[in-house]
Amino acid sequence: MTRAKGSVIRVAGPVVEAQGMSQSVMHEMVEVGHNSLIGEIIRLEGEYATIQTYQNTSGLKLDEPVTGTGNLLSVELGPGLIGGVFDGIQRPLESIKKLTGPFIKQTHGLTALSREKTWPFQPKAKPDTQLISGDILGTVKETNLVEHHIMVPAGIQGKLVEIASEGNYTIIENIALIEGTDGKKTDLTMLQRWPVRTPKPYTQRLFASTPLITGQRIIDTFFPIAKGGSAAIPGPFGAGKTIVQQQLAKWSDANVIIYVGCGERGNEMVEVLDTFPQLLDPTTGRPLMERTILIANTSNMPVSAREASIYTGITLAEYYRDMGYAVALMADSTSRWAEALREVSGRLEEMPAEEGFPSYLPSRLAEFYERTGVVKTLGTDNRTGSICAIGAISPPGGDFSEPVTQHTKRFTRVFWALDAELAGSRHYPAINWMASYSEYIPNLTDWWHKNVDNTWSNYRDEAMRILQAEDDLKNIVKLVGSEALPDKQRLTLETARIIRIAFLQQNALDPIDTYCSPQKQHKMLKIILDFHHLVESIITKGAPIFKITQLPVIEDIMRMKDNIPNNKLEQLAEVEKKMHHDIDNLVATLG
Repeated sequence: MTRAKGSVIRVAGPVVEAQGMSQSVMHEMVEVGHNSLIGEIIRLEGEYATIQTYQNTSGLKLDEPVTGTGNLLSVELGPGLIGGVFDGIQRPLESIKKLTGPFIKQTHGLTALSREKTWPFQPKAKPDTQLISGDILGTVKETNLVEHHIMVPAGIQGKLVEIASEGNYTIIENIALIEGTDGKKTDLTMLQRWPVRTPKPYTQRLFASTPLITGQRIIDTFFPIAKGGSAAIPGPFGAGKTIVQQQLAKWSDANVIIYVGCGERGNEMVEVLDTFPQLLDPTTGRPLMERTILIANTSNMPVSAREASIYTGITLAEYYRDMGYAVALMADSTSRWAEALREVSGRLEEMPAEEGFPSYLPSRLAEFYERTGVVKTLGTDNRTGSICAIGAISPPGGDFSEPVTQHTKRFTRVFWALDAELAGSRHYPAINWMASYSEYIPNLTDWWHKNVDNTWSNYRDEAMRILQAEDDLKNIVKLVGSEALPDKQRLTLETARIIRIAFLQQNALDPIDTYCSPQKQHKMLKIILDFHHLVESIITKGAPIFKITQLPVIEDIMRMKDNIPNNKLEQLAEVEKKMHHDIDNLVATLG
């Protein structure tokens, strides 16, 4: 690609216009000004290019040079990504801190991945074999939790002429030589690059039928998400969006976690950066950062980099998906990303659509969520990988009718609606069970029946019916009080209260309650609903409701979540035994 050379003719915040750029192409990376600010061409008209810069343009003058790089906005892919902390355009923040201190300044020559560090390469492919794109050349133990697969890049295939022997290599050393059908030989390294706005190819999209286990009861049991699925978490300020996403990042059973802090407050990202390195993976006991990539683009960083951070995150996710891993991407928040689109669109003087957002907002959201899914990857070994995207939304004033929330609902199949009233009453996670939904339930029922219990769907559906009945009775209770209701309806209210407090509420700071296994979730819900069935039968025989509410076992049921660890589920049988004992005693007193 020809490298264009032009000059600055207009500066409007992060948007720069340049002339003399007729040799450029759309989305080409350019260097702007004497400080070589990183920018991307977003409009071309004749010799004039409009560029959005990913660094601060303060001090930039007219007529300063603009030089094309000949490359599209791309990320570096290879060993060293896991455990890294990058900004929205994949600059390594730890390296920047060492060079410039805590505040990001203009930096030159920094690469996302170290060129000096060596990695233990283990060859897998054999010389003289025919390879296609996606085939595994070898592996690198990137961390104790992630084995990095070095794959043949997309668009390359042919006979493997040479492959490096087992040993330590940098990511830029040649590890393989492939000869194509045209006789052309290509050297391969462990380093690859991929343009962030172009989805990585795969061979086939598959049906999502395995749940992403998060350890959060209201999500896993009532509104589950599949591996390869997409979800939205809308909620007003203070409703707990970030905490929910952090819980999902900490405890979900994905192989790789990518957490994108997109335009959020700096103190929230500091909490993530401080706590994640100290957390342990629940299944292996290893540090959680050994399977996590953090992309930090806070609200005081350049707005254009905020817009790019989402694409950076999803491209890294696709890379690990192609290795056959289940990847979970947390985007916090897509509202700030949409606001970045709106700001740049305004500076481009584009015609605004609803609430000032550009008319292409829906298509951009669709492009992002379309890159999720379960797929059969490139390569001859039929690997299967998945990307699950969970995007937080911050609607102004908690108004779910605003454009970002409404358009996101069109492209996601799970909706976890956070409620300010629940958060105000200290009910966390503050997911409103009457406003939320999951379209994956039919897909995932078989998994729950095979791996947990074949009564799962029956208990889940009945619990939802009880919660719905409580919601229907609310207005009557407000008018006449619960005492005026028949005992059976008062029992419904009591059971719904137990479900809400003992099951739906979950304490992220409690060492036992922060994570709940699927087996514990089902047994807890079964005990609650079995209690409902038993006492409902004795109410029909004349037992007064106030006797039911005074049963000692209710306190044990309320405390199951934080008294019984996941590895001591046999203690739930003791609760069940006490439940039958207390109810039998009550029946005996009735004569």
